[in-house]
Amino acid sequence: MTWSFTDDVDVFLDTAGAWLATRPAENTLVLTVTATLRSSGPHAYGEDAPVLGWWRGPDGEVAGTLVQTPPYRPLLGVVAPEAVGPLAAAFPLTAVNADRATAEALAAGWPGHQVEEVQRLYRLDELVPPFPAPAGRPRSATAADRALLVAWHRAFAADVGQPDSHAERMVDERTASGDLTLWETGGVPVSMAGVSPRIAGAVRVTAVYTPPEHRGHGYAAAVTAEVSRAAREAGAQEVLLFTDLANPTSNGVYRRIGYRPVSDRLLISAEST
Repeated sequence: MTWSFTDDVDVFLDTAGAWLATRPAENTLVLTVTATLRSSGPHAYGEDAPVLGWWRGPDGEVAGTLVQTPPYRPLLGVVAPEAVGPLAAAFPLTAVNADRATAEALAAGWPGHQVEEVQRLYRLDELVPPFPAPAGRPRSATAADRALLVAWHRAFAADVGQPDSHAERMVDERTASGDLTLWETGGVPVSMAGVSPRIAGAVRVTAVYTPPEHRGHGYAAAVTAEVSRAAREAGAQEVLLFTDLANPTSNGVYRRIGYRPVSDRLLISAEST
């Protein structure tokens, strides 16, 4: 009943990949991050090597995972409650991104800890496209849109408080795979949304962004509904997305088009800043 760690994503996925796939919604972040490490190399997110961990229960089966890709904080997938204490003893955690119960259990040993953000995971139920639809239409992003898309990814990262060091890679990969969609009106792009690669039957809507000057017209709802529809038609069994629970506008938009809450994740630091 121990945690094991490696910097080799193939070793990690050979060990834990099948278990992660049994709960693709709750493990969506671990699945997509490790898929990126496998396809783009160990430095896809930064110069430092990743740390990939798994915990085996008394039956010898995997029952918990951890992924850290510096400069990002450690990210936990589903973790059995009995694995939380051993993790705190085995790995020097000072911040974490985890489901609410796991994060709160870890934070109980961090006097003065700070909850920096609460993210809500949503799953698409019955899609309800916005009506009336806003002016314009969707189209797939192309290489000709690269400069705009990189700028918008960086602006999105700034809005949500994330590093933007891999904006170019994300744009290039998702444009090449057809996983970035623009909403445009009068030939002018006004909003975008992407989807992650399908893994274990699930995709996640990402990087929904509308520049400030185009907000308030329903473009984000329309482009999100479009990529959600396309993902379902392409065979995704689960269509997921995360929101900042402190943003009532985005949470309301996604609920109106058919997304339903699954669970919450907390981003917690051991010390307040």
